[in-house]
Amino acid sequence: MSVQSAVPRPAAPVSAGTHPVIRTAADVSRLVNEGAARGSNARIVVAIALGGVFLDAYDLGALAFGLKDVAREYSLTPAGTGFVASAITFGAIVGAFLGGFLTDRIGRYRVFMADMFFFVVAAIACALAPNAWVLGGARFVMGLGVGIDLPVAMAFLAEFSRLSGRGNKAARVAMWCPVWYAAISVSYLLVLAFYATLPADHAGWLWRLTLGFGALPALAIIAIRSRYISESPVWAANQGDLAGAARILKRSYGIDAKVADDGANAAVATRPARVASWKNYGALLRGVYTRRTVLATVIGVASSFAYNAVAFGLPVIISSFLAQSMLTTILASLVLNLGFAFVGGLIAVRIVPRVGAWKLTVLGYAIQLVALIGLAIVGKPSGGAEVASAVALLAAFLFGQGIGPGSHSMTFASLGYPTSLRGVGVGFNQTLMRASSTVSLFLFPVLAAALHTRVFWIIAIAPLCGLVALLAVRWEPSGYDVDAEDFVEGAGVGRVAAVAVEADTV
Repeated sequence: MSVQSAVPRPAAPVSAGTHPVIRTAADVSRLVNEGAARGSNARIVVAIALGGVFLDAYDLGALAFGLKDVAREYSLTPAGTGFVASAITFGAIVGAFLGGFLTDRIGRYRVFMADMFFFVVAAIACALAPNAWVLGGARFVMGLGVGIDLPVAMAFLAEFSRLSGRGNKAARVAMWCPVWYAAISVSYLLVLAFYATLPADHAGWLWRLTLGFGALPALAIIAIRSRYISESPVWAANQGDLAGAARILKRSYGIDAKVADDGANAAVATRPARVASWKNYGALLRGVYTRRTVLATVIGVASSFAYNAVAFGLPVIISSFLAQSMLTTILASLVLNLGFAFVGGLIAVRIVPRVGAWKLTVLGYAIQLVALIGLAIVGKPSGGAEVASAVALLAAFLFGQGIGPGSHSMTFASLGYPTSLRGVGVGFNQTLMRASSTVSLFLFPVLAAALHTRVFWIIAIAPLCGLVALLAVRWEPSGYDVDAEDFVEGAGVGRVAAVAVEADTV
């Protein structure tokens, strides 16, 4: 069924010469949706937010090549290996739930400025870990930082971007995907550099150096953030701080807005659209948000389960299933991530304003389903042609991830909710995604050891579930002004549900 949205878009701010006049949070949202002025800091804010995503991905993937060395150094069983691998996602589960609430409660800026310290402390502790328990604990702390960072980073990407056109909200949010793969590739390059320079009798330092290196970009991001990052103007306006929102618009957007001296409208403007509380997690499962939450959750969980099983296990797959050397494994993993996952993500960013996130996610899942079934059928390659086929199928899986669910799992999670619910919306989504990652990372070493390449039949269930959910709920977030739902009179879930009809533009 195709219908139009009944949610009113915010009226244009009243102009006073060259200075727009803002009376409500809706006026601030409209100015943000129209885009920043030339020479503003908005793009720098987006870049810094993506820097946090880069670090999240680097820390999550940095242990991929070192897992065998960790298991050998600490004499770990497959279950112990799974514990070390999944400790970071356990931390991310807790961090995402807390981070989503704090992002809406105390603001994007404060959370954004604080979470990098988790990465610095945890990276150093990982590098110096004397045993598996300390390593697992440090990885858990690192996961707290990852979980806290994603909701606030997605909020900044959504709330410092225009509504439509090139570089719109959907495209900016989707940028998290190629940045993620770039970080994974950097970790591979570092492993390659350390592998080439470390003496043979110090090969055990490889995973320690790779994990410890994560402290350096975290410190750099802390220094840069303190200079350029501002609070989200839409969040500030939603809290009733129109004067603060006007200052942010001038600093970050180059827009010299003036707050109207209107007592009646000012009184309305100072009432928050929705008070941030733990109860807002329940709001995600009521009214118009129920279908969006279900869709975003299934997409996120399915994407996370399949990607972590294949991408994190990629070195294991190549070295064990394809019987290649360590050097070949590193190079093949690097080429596959850069050439296919990263490129797919860039393509998604470029075309999502025109094509839409729904169609691209369907395409990506379809490619992944075919690739995983193909890998299960091929099994362990025995000749050159079969090896080439298996590598091509791995490449297709990563390309499908980049152009589809990898890019847009966050699009559905971030743009399915207005500003007042965005933090808890992304936090809830990330909590379930990280739970899926934990199961995937914990089970993959065990299942791969028991089933070998037959494990791909199990992984193929994930993209199949994603396709079913997309066909059942045809919600297109790209180009839809979801923040306007905060400005509906009453702004409660029931009121929004009564007037906000799903904008099915698929």
